Amino acid sequence: MGAVARTGPGGRTLWFAAGAVALALLFAGWATVTALGRDGAGPPAASAVPAADSADAGFARDMSVHHQQAVEMSFAVRDRTDDEEVRRLAYDIANTQANQRGMMLGWLDLWGLPKAAPDREPMAWMGGGHGTAPRGGGDGHGGHTGDGAAGGGHTGGSPEGGTAGGGALMPGMATRAELERLRAADGVVAEVLYLQLMIDHHEGGVTMARGCVDACRVDVQRGLARGMVDAQQSEIDLMTDLLAARGARPRG
Repeated sequence: MGAVARTGPGGRTLWFAAGAVALALLFAGWATVTALGRDGAGPPAASAVPAADSADAGFARDMSVHHQQAVEMSFAVRDRTDDEEVRRLAYDIANTQANQRGMMLGWLDLWGLPKAAPDREPMAWMGGGHGTAPRGGGDGHGGHTGDGAAGGGHTGGSPEGGTAGGGALMPGMATRAELERLRAADGVVAEVLYLQLMIDHHEGGVTMARGCVDACRVDVQRGLARGMVDAQQSEIDLMTDLLAARGARPRG
């Protein structure tokens, strides 16, 4: 897979590795098999397979959707800015979350469970109070249906982006209108909007990951969730500093 040239604002040419996300997913599938201790010669033991309505399955499905939007936003901002610090952060987030998404979808495959559950509300595996994001906003982000589904309009539990079911957004998810604003912005305006949206997104992700640490039963998945909490909190701190350098702050 080669690199693809794309022309950004001002006629500059940006280069993307066309297969970066696909390679991340391929590696994640291999890592998943290794982490779960399988040799590929048969299904996992029945005692190791979570139920379809378990926290393990729910977290894997919902966080896969959540991660996909972070990947989309990160690639969008790389088209809209020349700032190397923001572009490097966006690349790191896209690469990391594509890899983790591949692992979670791989677990669902190994468990023989569906990757989408359109009959279940987002975050139902966390119990009561799960639908409220850590931050609120005036245009419907962070747990409200607002002005439409996020993730490019996909709905019904698709792991390709959007809502996890029932039309409600998961914690921290950007709305369709916010994504359109990001894709239309340039320069510092795009940087500030991306950082604000991604802080909201990460805070929602931290809430979800902590829920898995408390409720999931598969050790390797709980370990991944703990790692998400630490990494995303560190990135929240970094993004808050980047906003301050641009005379802005998180939306909360």
